[in-house]
Amino acid sequence: MLPLDPTADIGRRAWIPCPRCEDHQDCGTCLDGRTCTDHWRYLLSNKGSVLHLQCPNCTHLWTWQSGFGAADRPTP
Repeated sequence: MLPLDPTADIGRRAWIPCPRCEDHQDCGTCLDGRTCTDHWRYLLSNKGSVLHLQCPNCTHLWTWQSGFGAADRPTP
């Protein structure tokens, strides 16, 4: 298991399912699409709409395309 990234900060979190441990699967709060106090991920950094995340439970690192950001805005 990897250690937590040294830049991991509980103040920067994201609520994205972890593709490795999938710990959110049996959580009613997560299934309802609400902000869960247990199943959040460290938001390590982002570049535009691409998020760099780490799961605090299994320490898995991955990137996720959020589909949200300035690149998605229509050109005037």
